[in-house]
Amino acid sequence: MTPLELAIVVPVFNERGNVPLLVAALDAALAGIAWEAIFVDDDSPDGTADVVRAVARHDPRIRVLHRIGRRGLSTACIEGMCATAAPLVAVIDGDLQHDEALLPQMAAALVADPSLDLVIGSRFVAGGGTGAWDADRVAKSALATRLSRRVLKADLSDPMSGFFMIRGEAVRGVVPRLSGIGFKILLDILTAAPQPLKFVELPYVFRTRAVGESKLDHVVALEYLIALYDRMFGRVVPVRFVMFSAIGAAGAIVHLLALGACLELGAGFIAATIVATVAAMTFNFFLNNLLTYRDRRLRGARALVDGWVSFCAVCSVGAVANVGVAAFLYDVRGGAWALPALAGIAVGAVWNFALSSRFTWGRYGRKRAA
Repeated sequence: MTPLELAIVVPVFNERGNVPLLVAALDAALAGIAWEAIFVDDDSPDGTADVVRAVARHDPRIRVLHRIGRRGLSTACIEGMCATAAPLVAVIDGDLQHDEALLPQMAAALVADPSLDLVIGSRFVAGGGTGAWDADRVAKSALATRLSRRVLKADLSDPMSGFFMIRGEAVRGVVPRLSGIGFKILLDILTAAPQPLKFVELPYVFRTRAVGESKLDHVVALEYLIALYDRMFGRVVPVRFVMFSAIGAAGAIVHLLALGACLELGAGFIAATIVATVAAMTFNFFLNNLLTYRDRRLRGARALVDGWVSFCAVCSVGAVANVGVAAFLYDVRGGAWALPALAGIAVGAVWNFALSSRFTWGRYGRKRAA
């Protein structure tokens, strides 16, 4: 058998129509190279994993990693890159927008220069292009590129590229340091490497999606900003705690609005407070489920109800801890209220974060994945 030379990792979600097209394109582009393709599917409801299996039954070069209970493009790429013995590993989208014909040139560059760690497909060097992008998308991409350069250790024209090839030993060496946050795995690799990676950029023209729907949305854009924060400040204050606290602050506003509305409708203060507290907890639970714990998101009526009950129970204990700490410090300081109040809030926030991570999105997330 010919030794394996190259693995192509393809993160996919709802791409069943593109799977056979991409396999055919890879087969044509990589003639003469011993390769395998690893499709990493986040349990697509359209049956993408089953389509990959159907292809793999007739083509042993095709494999599928079917992830249950886990989501995220970066973590999908990480798992795929760690699941191969190939000395070279490429990442390419499953929507046919990257130019697979560039893969042999990428491999040739790495073989020709043993000191080279990484070859990046770039839309912004001479010969590259963004295809049919409109002015709005070009402007957003330019802004994202400028932001990413604040955390990069390298002068790179297209740090937002999701199309690259890296040595297997290089990626395995950096995996323990990767955050896995967001959808730009290249940025994660470049900023996590303890020593700057040597790279070259090769031009390609970004193609228009022909089958399926784009995954870009406001949540994806938010994840990008979160990933930048994590690389800049995440070692000081974990990004998940920052998100949890920010949502908690928004929940306080919801609490006050609900309290005021109930009082306006004639409810007593205690009843209004109970309603406002439940409203704020519910708001916090669903927004945390959507954003803070997106990678462990609870789905289905049963999981959501169980998770909500668990979250409310944790936060109720956190509220008691908040009041207890604040009251104790208030007595100690002889009537000064600001610092005791802030200390109580901090204790409650840390309690709620730690316990909900463990019992709401840890316990129920694992049960759902089982």
